[in-house]
Amino acid sequence: MTTPDSVWPQKTRELHSNHFESTVWNRFRFRDGDIVISTYGKAGTTWTQQIAGQLIFNGAEDVPVNELSPWLDLRVPPAEVKLEALEAQTHRRFMKTHLPVDALVYSPKAHYIYIGRDGRDVLWSMYNHHVNANDAFYEALNETPGLVGPKMERVTTDVRSYFNEWIARDGYPFWPFWENVSSWWAIRHLPNIHFMHFENMKRDLAGEIRRLAAFLEIGIDEARFPAIVEHCTFDYMKSHADKSAPLGGALWDGGATTFINKGTNGRWRDILSAEESAHYEALAREKLGEQCAHWLMTGEGFSRS
Repeated sequence: MTTPDSVWPQKTRELHSNHFESTVWNRFRFRDGDIVISTYGKAGTTWTQQIAGQLIFNGAEDVPVNELSPWLDLRVPPAEVKLEALEAQTHRRFMKTHLPVDALVYSPKAHYIYIGRDGRDVLWSMYNHHVNANDAFYEALNETPGLVGPKMERVTTDVRSYFNEWIARDGYPFWPFWENVSSWWAIRHLPNIHFMHFENMKRDLAGEIRRLAAFLEIGIDEARFPAIVEHCTFDYMKSHADKSAPLGGALWDGGATTFINKGTNGRWRDILSAEESAHYEALAREKLGEQCAHWLMTGEGFSRS
């Protein structure tokens, strides 16, 4: 995908942590039509992978998204395993990243999807993800050779304290939040990027699937469209979570259905004080600007300019 008016983003740094190994993108060989799904994390990544898989495979049952669509910049499994698996795929490829744009190799050949979600909702899902992590989760992140930086530590606080530390330390104990959102927002004008929002996916799943299909240039088989929508509902994904959750959910107590948790927003409303919530909103406007902050909190007001 090319356009003479575009200035394609350039990679300017590498990110290494207990999760990230960004150099893998330097070795990835893009094909025309590759699909790269990006979020900060816990913003609808797996949901969007499910939608992409359903569009590619025309509503097939039990598409193993967790096997077909890897998190390429995760340290485990080794980069060579993921690169070889993707190179062997003959269908249209789709993968995910949680990197900011400047740590990613951005290709005009690919279609990029960025999904936003209010940071408070992100955090509530992130807390569930972290507090239910089991020994295998920590062994994979902390004991695999090549660790750069501190080890991942277990949760020792309640969700409110966890949220306030995440805000105060910008994404701790994972990775910076504001730079991830702002880096993708800054390239929203490019022709090969499509923005989605968790709230809009909840409001109008069928409409969002159609919008994404148009962006990906995938024709919809109307006879199969009801099945595609059904297979992208939360209930279906929850009941088939072993096909969506990484490693079939083996890294979390309770398995795959713990990873595919509630899919709900607003759980923070009964826990955060008015002052804490207002502080988050003011910080969002300061870090992202009024338009982006409003879109991130509501799913409304998106504009490419």
